[in-house]
Amino acid sequence: MNALARLRVAAISFLNPAPLMWDFEHPPHSDSLAARYEVDRMLPAACAARLASGAADIGLVPIAALATTPGLRILPGSTIASKGHVRSLLLVRRACRPLGKLGTVATDAASRTTLAYARILFRMKWGNPSVPFLPMIADLDAMLQRADAAILIGDPALMALEERANRFERTGEELVYHDLAEEWRALAGLPFVSAVWSTAYGSPSVESIAEDFNQSRIHGLQNIDALAAEWAARIPLAEKTIREYLTENIHYALDAECLEGMRVFFRMAAQCGILPAYGFSVEGSG
Repeated sequence: MNALARLRVAAISFLNPAPLMWDFEHPPHSDSLAARYEVDRMLPAACAARLASGAADIGLVPIAALATTPGLRILPGSTIASKGHVRSLLLVRRACRPLGKLGTVATDAASRTTLAYARILFRMKWGNPSVPFLPMIADLDAMLQRADAAILIGDPALMALEERANRFERTGEELVYHDLAEEWRALAGLPFVSAVWSTAYGSPSVESIAEDFNQSRIHGLQNIDALAAEWAARIPLAEKTIREYLTENIHYALDAECLEGMRVFFRMAAQCGILPAYGFSVEGSG
């Protein structure tokens, strides 16, 4: 790679990574980072595909992709995770259909990682290991027209929760909303880790890359009020809701508990035949 070329970054377009991207989008660091990084935003699964194909040098990668894409390195420091109630990872089912008797589940295909967690839960917690998943666009009404339940992630999940009362008034249909991070915590006792920053082997200066991204995370968490105001103008959620989500529901530090959560996820996924066996290390973490 030309030392003067900008590194290509595949970033997730949802609300939840907003604090991670602060320095890339706001002064005083945005100009200097723009000279070193070219940022493109997309859905989570597309981030993994960009990195796997060589079309990106750095990606905010859903962790399931680590087990299926050889040669990825995890950068230390930052993650998108939840240590309890997350709100943006939902399984929504008709109240008349218990989890163990669901016939089909419509799935938002934006993240294979959430689907891997869901498959583990169906096999190891809910007693329905072979329920078929039907990939669909994230539209709760359309999904429930075709299936007994639906999996939503990211901004569509947040908005489905906000519209919960309105939907009941409109349809009269009683639904049950399962928070997948809470369900995972009940099963494994560990955080639900969604994504980490990764690079392909051969990318230069891992330490300096990690420092840039970790400083952006730190500064983003210091500016939550500004982020809440910005995002309230972009998506139909109140500033208060966004602020609570970014501070209370999402955990951004790739700490020891999150690393253990990842290890247990990969071990269970391999036991269930969902992902190949995978062991990982974190670059620059000692």
